[in-house]
Amino acid sequence: MAQTATPMTVDAESANDPVLDRRPENRVWKKFRTHRSAMLGGVLVAFFVIIAMLAPVLPIADPTATDWGAVRQAPSLVHPLGTDEIGRDVLARMIWGAQASLLAGVVSVAIAVAVGVPLGIVAGYFGGWTDAVISRCTEALLAAPFLILAIALAAFLGPSLTNAMIAIGISATPLFVRLTRGQVLSVAAEDYVDSARAIGLPTRKILARYIFPNILPPVLVQATLTIATAIIAEASLSFLGLGQQPPAPSWGSMLNTAKNFLSQAPWMALYPGIAIFLVVLGFNLLGDGLRDALDPREQ
Repeated sequence: MAQTATPMTVDAESANDPVLDRRPENRVWKKFRTHRSAMLGGVLVAFFVIIAMLAPVLPIADPTATDWGAVRQAPSLVHPLGTDEIGRDVLARMIWGAQASLLAGVVSVAIAVAVGVPLGIVAGYFGGWTDAVISRCTEALLAAPFLILAIALAAFLGPSLTNAMIAIGISATPLFVRLTRGQVLSVAAEDYVDSARAIGLPTRKILARYIFPNILPPVLVQATLTIATAIIAEASLSFLGLGQQPPAPSWGSMLNTAKNFLSQAPWMALYPGIAIFLVVLGFNLLGDGLRDALDPREQ
């Protein structure tokens, strides 16, 4: 009996070891899961992501199928969220529309990160004329309001969801260039980076080993918050006819149609508006929670 009790005691002590609990990933997760609003944001985002992913297998109506005998029907057992102006099921269009909105948010931000972060690293680390050119171009793009720039680019590229994502991604790129440049300037001034240069470590290794890992947390936070902005931008472009094209469902295009029937069928505008509000709220709460959890000053 004594021989079997010893390893159990050691395991229990190892599980509660304060040294293990001080690992960065443990501290970040512990702080994040105690952040109630962040957890709420994570639940909202997870809900919409799961709904969008399960859209092809859920037992719902065809989002593009019309039913002229059920035009603008109020919510009922057959159509839980009602129907639109040509009898299409609003619930089915809401679920499939989640795919367009989330895809636009994620892909647009991925484009902005893929372009903006390398440019910011180059500008912040190498400086000189490279920094001057990149910074002036970034300031020129930032001079135009984000949504106005996205509308102009989408109108130039042509109305489609793909072009809308490209336009939003380009419009969001200056945010990541400016953020990354500032973070690189701060990290590059640290003693451990000077030491790496002094021992002759190649630039690519300095960037990969010391610069990029230390600028990643603020970039992740900014990316999460920008997804919310991109979702609103996609809805705005679809509302204006520059995003997802009918009959494919999109929350923005649903609102565009619903504006003509606010008095006869208010549910056509109510549910897409609530969905946009909740998913944007979720990403904003999630981003705020990540910012607090990844802040080294509060570890």
